[in-house]
Amino acid sequence: MAGIDYRSLRSMVSITEVLALLELAPGSAIGKQWRGRCPLHRSENPRSRSFSVNVAKNSFQCFKCKVAGNQLDLWAAAIDKPLFEAALELCDRLRLEVPWLQPRTEKRNP
Repeated sequence: MAGIDYRSLRSMVSITEVLALLELAPGSAIGKQWRGRCPLHRSENPRSRSFSVNVAKNSFQCFKCKVAGNQLDLWAAAIDKPLFEAALELCDRLRLEVPWLQPRTEKRNP
């Protein structure tokens, strides 16, 4: 089975696109830093600010459930699927072509 080029996919998808798919709007925003309710542990308090997103770095962290990562990690955790399946679904939802890894050609010494 071919692998996905996750580095390439991370460069194609921003964390703001993932947040939009999750229908998550920031509770507050200061520059490139967003705070709000965590979509992972489903915080009920509308004033919660435990979930932090750094838009410039495409990273997130929840100070309550202790989950952190990049935009692909967020999508995988939010839909509760392994990273490979989540990446395929994300590409499908955003109508992106899956960036497959190119097979390596080994050079052997004679």
